[in-house]
Amino acid sequence: MRNILVILLFSVVTLFATGVKWENDYHSALEKAKKQNKPVLFISSRHTCKYCVVLDETTLRDARVVEELNKDFISVVSYSDERDYMPRELWRPGTPAIWFLLPSGEPMFEPVMGAIDANNFLKALDIVKKEFKTRQKKDNNDFYKLNK
Repeated sequence: MRNILVILLFSVVTLFATGVKWENDYHSALEKAKKQNKPVLFISSRHTCKYCVVLDETTLRDARVVEELNKDFISVVSYSDERDYMPRELWRPGTPAIWFLLPSGEPMFEPVMGAIDANNFLKALDIVKKEFKTRQKKDNNDFYKLNK
């Protein structure tokens, strides 16, 4: 009986530990991204949106996606039906809107609109990480030239 309880407890802990580590607040997410020098994943969503639910229940629960997001990104979601904070410049009439931002809050690209499968989402994450590194190198080179 004790072994069954231990296995059940371990299963529950594992289940909840494998999700995306979401930040609760847009502004604190940007602060954390600055401190950790990571890009930000910002998703504008609604609980009543069919494609938002599909994205959440499939792609954002894929173990590979969760691992990449938790390792290399600061992630935050804003639910319009909960009246969460939404920066004006990131508002779009449709949901989900998937943004990749610099720690300053500046968009790196136009948003991906709608649900995207895990394999294509992983490809997008790779593109974002490469672009983020390229911008960092450029910023470091510009800083070096200014302080010569």
